[in-house]
Amino acid sequence: MSLEKKIQSKKARIGVVGLGYVGLPLAVEFAAKGFETVGIDVDASKVDAVNSGKNYIADVEDKKFRAAVKKKKLSALDNFDCVSTLDVIYICVPTPFTPNKEPDISYIVSAAEKIALKLRKGHLIILKSTTFPNTTEGYVQPILEKTGLKVGRDFYLAFSPERIDPGNKKWTTANTPVVVGGVTPTCTKLACLATEQIAEKVVPVSSPKVAEMEKLLENIFRSVNIALVNELAQLCDRMGGINMWEVVEAAATKPFGFMPFYPGPGIGGHCILIDPYYLAWVARQYDFQTNFITLAAETNENMPFYVKNMVMREISMSPVSFRNANIVILGIAFKKDVDDTRHSPALKVMELLHADGARNIVYNDPYVPKVQIDGLNFQSVAVTKELIQTADCVLITTDHSSYDYDFIVKNAKRVIDARNATKNVKSGREKIVLLGDGK
Repeated sequence: MSLEKKIQSKKARIGVVGLGYVGLPLAVEFAAKGFETVGIDVDASKVDAVNSGKNYIADVEDKKFRAAVKKKKLSALDNFDCVSTLDVIYICVPTPFTPNKEPDISYIVSAAEKIALKLRKGHLIILKSTTFPNTTEGYVQPILEKTGLKVGRDFYLAFSPERIDPGNKKWTTANTPVVVGGVTPTCTKLACLATEQIAEKVVPVSSPKVAEMEKLLENIFRSVNIALVNELAQLCDRMGGINMWEVVEAAATKPFGFMPFYPGPGIGGHCILIDPYYLAWVARQYDFQTNFITLAAETNENMPFYVKNMVMREISMSPVSFRNANIVILGIAFKKDVDDTRHSPALKVMELLHADGARNIVYNDPYVPKVQIDGLNFQSVAVTKELIQTADCVLITTDHSSYDYDFIVKNAKRVIDARNATKNVKSGREKIVLLGDGK
């Protein structure tokens, strides 16, 4: 039976390499649609969790997940032994950067090499990990073709960027449009067909390079615009008398030509922080400097330092030394109402405060029970009246919906709000120091 017919009849076996924030939701969607789906991950704890029906990704619907496992449509392995029995294989592995901010695609390369050991005719490989242009054709394809099999003739290869937004209940794996670019027209056709089984809309493009660059554009667009408002927020603080949040809301009333972005303590998550450096690295190979894009990334990376200085300034005006000050940090996740701490600016702020001598730091996050900073273990503490009242400074770094901001401001001596979380608080506003409020 041809691959096309296998996909159409739901007889194709689906493999998903990497069972994290991208891979697990993808695997669950395929399994829920009736495809026999196998997840592959080197993390044995994830494999055990999947096989025992224990969901560990908040964005995955528990009922759908457990049903897929119970019906034996979803299982997991910690090795690649099953590759030869699979028909469609998605690669959803991490793509971090090095300490020198150069791309680290070692996880992609490793996955490709292991797949190559069992590559056969008819395989469809779809890379979803965010990366720089020419990764699919310049790195993955040569590894797979070392087997003697030819892309577009013997096996099929495409790039289809992930578009996961942690915590977003409206746009999910199932209803978010998906971009697909194959190495050959047949690769694109088959990759689109496979993706159409779980996605409401699939958008084909002419090549993997276009799809790879498209993904970088999505995230760099956000990086640049966030950097713009972060820089203007700092200017408003310098000038005085101008509230940047009010400025953005006023500008957002224009029905065309403007999209609101908001300042904050920095950017987090996997993509927005990393992608500008991926593009800058590949651009240098063509003697091109992405000055504008890199400057925006640097502006965002400097925001935790700015917030740290806000804390130090406020404590300097209180009758306690910085070292002995009680600092309460609210929110450690990189965005509201999620448990994802990847590259969280709150963690960076906490690290900077500790590095500068603060020794009485505690945090609360209803989604993150524990973190490690500078080799020290911290556990989330309860937000009690006593905790807030005894704090010399309360810093809001993540605006979780569950926080009672009226309660926090009422009982605090001083609140530094890096997210405009206290915008609806009426009483006690004189205690609030808002990032970018011009005061």
